[in-house]
Amino acid sequence: MKLLATVLRESSQASWESVVKKRREEKGMLLILTAVCIVVLSLVAFVWTKRARRDQNELEQHSITAEELHSLFASQQEVLLFDVRQPLDLLAYPEVIPGARRIAPKEVLEKPSLMPGEKDVVVYCTCPSDKTSRAILDRALALHFPRIKFLRGGLAAWKANGYPVEPYREVFHLYDPA
Repeated sequence: MKLLATVLRESSQASWESVVKKRREEKGMLLILTAVCIVVLSLVAFVWTKRARRDQNELEQHSITAEELHSLFASQQEVLLFDVRQPLDLLAYPEVIPGARRIAPKEVLEKPSLMPGEKDVVVYCTCPSDKTSRAILDRALALHFPRIKFLRGGLAAWKANGYPVEPYREVFHLYDPA
């Protein structure tokens, strides 16, 4: 009986030692896995931040303020101006910057050749964050039209500076029946 108790004790002690050893190995693996996850997340955050900074710099490069646009017009520099507002926005604010040509955003996105790539072009809208203008800008840049800019703040920024607007009198459709 003593022999059996000794064997059981030694067996349970060996078993206990193997459990402890296994737990240490598991903790080590968990620590390594945690470290790898932290490194990967840090790398993803770094790349995302760098890309966001690059995109912001590109937006700055391809944007123009109302004051800068007004100065271009005052200096008689040739700039083509396009109103790319959505039809409902045009209905709500039926006015345009003098000299602007109205083009529906859908048309421009489908046929970017409506905007000449060899001339300076400025597009504007009335969307929060200049969403429509930025979509047009992205499409034009993807097609290698480098001379395009969007009016930062759109029509609202132009009007806030007291610059002139004129009524929009052309016929337009609120929806595309196709």
